[in-house]
Amino acid sequence: MTSHEWGRVDDDGTVYVRTADGERPVGQYPEGTPEEALAFFTERYAALSFEVELLEQRVRSGVLSPEEAAESVKTVRAQVTDARAVGDLAALGARLDALGPVIATQREARKAEKAARSAEAKAAKEKLVGEAEKLAQGSDWRHGANRLRELLDEWKALPRIDRASDDALWRRFSSARTAYTRRRKSHFAEQNEKRDAARAVKERLVVEAEKLAASTEWGPTAGRYRDLMRDWKAAGPAPKEVDDALWKRFRAAQDTFFGNRDAAAAEQDQEFAANAEVKEQLLVEAEALLPVSDVENAKRAFRDIADRWDAAGKVPRDRMKELEGRIRKVEQAIRAVEDEQWKRSDPEKSARAGDMVLKLEAAIAQVQAELDRARAAGNEKKVRDLEENLASRQQFLDMARKASADFSG
Repeated sequence: MTSHEWGRVDDDGTVYVRTADGERPVGQYPEGTPEEALAFFTERYAALSFEVELLEQRVRSGVLSPEEAAESVKTVRAQVTDARAVGDLAALGARLDALGPVIATQREARKAEKAARSAEAKAAKEKLVGEAEKLAQGSDWRHGANRLRELLDEWKALPRIDRASDDALWRRFSSARTAYTRRRKSHFAEQNEKRDAARAVKERLVVEAEKLAASTEWGPTAGRYRDLMRDWKAAGPAPKEVDDALWKRFRAAQDTFFGNRDAAAAEQDQEFAANAEVKEQLLVEAEALLPVSDVENAKRAFRDIADRWDAAGKVPRDRMKELEGRIRKVEQAIRAVEDEQWKRSDPEKSARAGDMVLKLEAAIAQVQAELDRARAAGNEKKVRDLEENLASRQQFLDMARKASADFSG
């Protein structure tokens, strides 16, 4: 019989392994020597030990999930328990037992990481829902739909959270998208109705504008074109291609009318050029009346000039403001001199000024008498007060006398 620290070979070639529960047979090796038999079964143990070592490395490195690690430990433990090998099987079992706390720690860490990821995902989804609900209440029809599609892609990229929370958030998100889509469709349907109505209005305006294009009633027709333009703006936009085509026709009709009007006005201005020359000569006469020295003579001369001015007729439009401004300036200067003379000779104002002089003179005489009495009585305080009163009244009297003199000429 050949022995080993963890086993032996019996005379019949049976190989035994020693365990804490005693010996148990692991196999026979009749074709070789006892030493070869032990070597064969100890090599099996070495292979099993190497497998345990690999499992330890994989578990401790975290490449296996806790569930995978636990299942692998379970599998290897069954191999160790029933191993047909010679060696310290208890030590291998202890090494496997030592992996239990490692797996438990990893499981808790994974659980915490999962909870953190779930919290982050929940917060991210709540943010997406908040933005979707805000978009659903807004009117950003151009960018809102694109943004909602982006939010949906972001939602799909996030991990699921607990089912109740995930379902509740998804219902809010989906409801927001549905509400926005309905409002957007309603908006564009309404816009289409408005554009169709605008097209009908603008088609009518274009027809009228084209009818007016050949009109020679310059004033009324120009006013009507202003009304048509106001109605055009108030109608709002029609479908773009239709709107552009209608506007082109409307603008062409306008250009035709106003081009004709400008051409007629230019022809008329040439006819009126001679009238402008006449009025320029009249202005030389009128401006020679200034400054006014004799208002009556100036008025008579200006009336004669004004009659000839009216008889001269119309002038070119670009000269009207200049010429009318100069003749009005002469007229206003003569009227200003006339008004000033009237103010100076106004009998009512002259009488009021004379009456004020008399009243001030009487009041000054009374104050002077009181002042004489105060001086005689030696009342210095009263003398000072009366002297100030007298000086003030004297100033008013001087002003009143000057005004009275102005009104009396």
